[in-house]
Amino acid sequence: MKLVIFGLSVSSSWGNGHAVLWRALIQSLAAQGHRIVFFERDVPYYAENRDLTELDGGQLVLYQDWKEIAGAARRQLADADAAIVTSYCPDALPAADLILDSRALRVFYDLDSPVTLARVGAGEPVAYLGTDGLAGFDLVLSYAGGEALSALRDRLGAVRVAPLYGCVDPQRYRPVPPPEFGRAALSYLGTYAADRQPALARLFLEPARRFPNERFIIGGSLYPTDFPWLPNIFFERHVTPAVHPLFYAAARATLNITRSAMAACGWCPSGRLFEAAACATPILSDWWEGLDDFFVPGSEILIVRTTEDVLAALALSDGELARIGADARERVLTGHTADRRAAELIRQLETAHRHAPSEWRQEA
Repeated sequence: MKLVIFGLSVSSSWGNGHAVLWRALIQSLAAQGHRIVFFERDVPYYAENRDLTELDGGQLVLYQDWKEIAGAARRQLADADAAIVTSYCPDALPAADLILDSRALRVFYDLDSPVTLARVGAGEPVAYLGTDGLAGFDLVLSYAGGEALSALRDRLGAVRVAPLYGCVDPQRYRPVPPPEFGRAALSYLGTYAADRQPALARLFLEPARRFPNERFIIGGSLYPTDFPWLPNIFFERHVTPAVHPLFYAAARATLNITRSAMAACGWCPSGRLFEAAACATPILSDWWEGLDDFFVPGSEILIVRTTEDVLAALALSDGELARIGADARERVLTGHTADRRAAELIRQLETAHRHAPSEWRQEA
């Protein structure tokens, strides 16, 4: 298949969770014989933090203005089997118009479906959705499963909906030796978000305060100047994907905190879960409905709700934590790799293609 994608970013992982997912998926799709063209608007904040210039397994088209590449996009769509526009794509509306006017399979991939649905429910505008919602697409893919799938149908008019969860490239995310200077007690990797701050205070900052002689590590962008740092918390503003395994190896365990919209929606695993697990790093995570469909609590992941839960987890022996990390890695390798997600994507596209209206089908 030839796939044309209009997305937020694949060239920079700064401040977004889309890029690493697309890199892994595109590499696996290419290895399975598919062709991919990815259109990305070249915005300054991603250009200043770009950690990829050539797309492994695909063609990356960076552009300044939609008008300058509308013709090229139309030409790429002329022989495409499927065209995908994603949530938070800055040119989602003109890209969708182009897709809906093409003979390619018309696909919308909502990588932020809990946020989308929360805004729709609150009556707020959603910049990447047109007045008809999702009714014009042959297939809507959702990063979240569960009730989000029916909500995309009922609230936004999606005709055919399927989950396409996060994934990991196990060749890039794997166990590496810990640093020679020893491991910190706990790490946290994530962009700052105000709605995560209460949980971060409870599950990370308070344990750090209680153990002033232990090191704690935070990595991520957009942290405000008034963030309540402590002397034993070490901070890295932008941890590029290439050094994620080293980041995870630098602590005995890592913490996952879910955005409130994702937690309320359920069945929406962060890509960080799969990445950390592939590195055999023990994960402490807040709870959300459906988490146990991806990892077994107590044996593959540790659920933490309070400061005391975190302290109890950190009191486990290195051997116990290593066993949890190893079991989580085994779960990811059997169920959540990029190769598996790429195959799922192609199956969904093939199924949708068979059910799409005949006038929109790309003839062989």
